[in-house]
Amino acid sequence: METSHHYEFDLERFMTREKFERIKAFAADKETPCLIIDLDVIEKQYDSLKKGMPFAKIYYAVKANPLDDVVKLLVEKGSCFDIASVYELNQVLALGATPDRISYGNTIKKAKDIAYAYEKGVRLFATDSESDLYKLAKHAPGSKVFFRILTDGSGADWPLSRKFGAHPDTLYKLILMSKELGLEPYGVSFHVGSQQRDLGQWDHAISTCKYLFDSVAEKGIRLKMINLGGGFPSQYIYPTVGAEVYGTEITRYLKEDFGENLPEIILEPGRYMAGDAGVMVTEVVLISRKSEFGQYRWIYLDAGKFGGLIETLDESIKYPIYVEKKGIVQEAIIAGPTCDSMDILYEQYKYELPLTLEEGDRVYILTTGAYTQSYSSVYFNGFPPLAAYILPREE
Repeated sequence: METSHHYEFDLERFMTREKFERIKAFAADKETPCLIIDLDVIEKQYDSLKKGMPFAKIYYAVKANPLDDVVKLLVEKGSCFDIASVYELNQVLALGATPDRISYGNTIKKAKDIAYAYEKGVRLFATDSESDLYKLAKHAPGSKVFFRILTDGSGADWPLSRKFGAHPDTLYKLILMSKELGLEPYGVSFHVGSQQRDLGQWDHAISTCKYLFDSVAEKGIRLKMINLGGGFPSQYIYPTVGAEVYGTEITRYLKEDFGENLPEIILEPGRYMAGDAGVMVTEVVLISRKSEFGQYRWIYLDAGKFGGLIETLDESIKYPIYVEKKGIVQEAIIAGPTCDSMDILYEQYKYELPLTLEEGDRVYILTTGAYTQSYSSVYFNGFPPLAAYILPREE
């Protein structure tokens, strides 16, 4: 519905005007849709996380943004890497990461892929099931194994519950079994859900880790590591507290349960590392109404769910959307370009966009550095995968 106020957008909350103008100028001759990645932001996020939790090892979740330039930067920074497949393994090895800096964090693995990773030198694997544990024992003998706890993902914009992890009682049995199978029961892991806003979720999960540490210790097994997973936030529509608050509180939770002599701590940031570094540049393809007196405009962009914005499913991730037109605003429904009725980005949550917005205008979707290009489809409706470019770094 039309309102009486003018379009406002707090660009400075996400980047400086100078940075936006650099991105805009760089993208001016690029075909839309495209993704512009700012490596300076990724470096800043890495340094910030290291500063906030200096005792932790960072294993970048490659799936968030697997661009070679991103991985190369993080190799040079000394990061470790969380991989989900042998394809990611080959990539990070080719870009200079050594096997001792790699964790095979996917609990769903083919036997031949376990064997391949082991052959390449990987010795750290995640698991959450008996079948996977047997495959690890056979194809990665003697490896360090960590066991993923099932969490419910409450408080997260993009929950990761149900599919991954197992109940602590099941993990207890798997930990004991792993020792008998010749593996090294090394630690436990969890993931509280992506874009997790409830810091208390880490408190509960760390307490569960303590329970497992103590329970298996009674059987003579000393676990040495906790993998805290990801969940650290990017800056979307709804503000979150700063990363330094996450670091302080999570450290407090750890020390409450484990004292000053903490086990080895691993972090697996993906969204936090890459999300704020990306701007998706799109174009308005069509503006229409569904009836003569339709309340809402439909604004169709040339990027949609199948072009990198799959995390708008259920309107879970609400990206900041910026346009340069001014004037009176009207709420709009925003959709993608494909011939699939699911390709609607935001219908319940209404973005207020200026009535002066026209077909052909560029629309800038911010905080799109994570889980966009790597999620985009391969030629659905003939549209190519989302193109990505690295913003040239200033001297």
